[in-house]
Amino acid sequence: MHIQLIAKREVKVGFRNPWSYSFLALFTLFSLGLLVIQSQSYMDGYTYSTGTMLNLILYLLPLMTMLLSSFSLTAEKEEGNWQLLSTYAMTTTSFLFGKYVGQAIVLITIVCFGYGLSGVAGVLLGKSFSITALLFLLGFSVCIILLFLGIAIVIGAVSKNRWQALTMGIAVWFFLILAWPTLLISFLSFVPYTWIKPLLQIASFLNPAEFVRIFSVARLGGGSIFGPEYYKWMYWIDSPLGDVLFVALSLGWIGLTMFIAITAWERR
Repeated sequence: MHIQLIAKREVKVGFRNPWSYSFLALFTLFSLGLLVIQSQSYMDGYTYSTGTMLNLILYLLPLMTMLLSSFSLTAEKEEGNWQLLSTYAMTTTSFLFGKYVGQAIVLITIVCFGYGLSGVAGVLLGKSFSITALLFLLGFSVCIILLFLGIAIVIGAVSKNRWQALTMGIAVWFFLILAWPTLLISFLSFVPYTWIKPLLQIASFLNPAEFVRIFSVARLGGGSIFGPEYYKWMYWIDSPLGDVLFVALSLGWIGLTMFIAITAWERR
């Protein structure tokens, strides 16, 4: 019950936040850019254009999610709202899960609006996304939002103010999205050859952007680009239980990040 109330409040506050409309405008412009890329080649299976579109989404959405959501939590501390809410019979778990649900609704609405507008523009210009491509991009984006929202809640829980959240959010985004491949290759060059394959697969579980990207590319039929190190991944992703295992992995990641956030919030 408290989760529902906090989520409703978060949706109202989220749509009054100027940052939400800034990101809405940015993502709409971004989705129109994806439409231009898609119009230059037909999106069927994994192609160079498909990979470019997935990478562009990975650059923007995690940063947008972490900044918007972590600011929401730090604002509760800076403006004293949490001190007032904590006088009610409400647990930290209910509060943070309510924030998670509310922020997820706001962010998914932004993404749906951006893709919807680009879809309408494409129809008018005669170069629209196919329904399959649009649903695939929407599903990929929603997965990224839900997984990085857990990280955003952790950042908001440990940060004292918006500046700390901004610094930490950009640092996490840089590490997980931009620096990850370089750092991983550098690290693996120092371990014995027989350790490379298991360590590479374990490391992929630690980065939500990586395992969502691997799952999506494999679903598009481009799993061979990851090489023999991910042969077993291609096997379970293509198996009948692939979707179930992916959902279980995602829920496990969200549960872990929310547990860390709740623990950090209560310690403060």
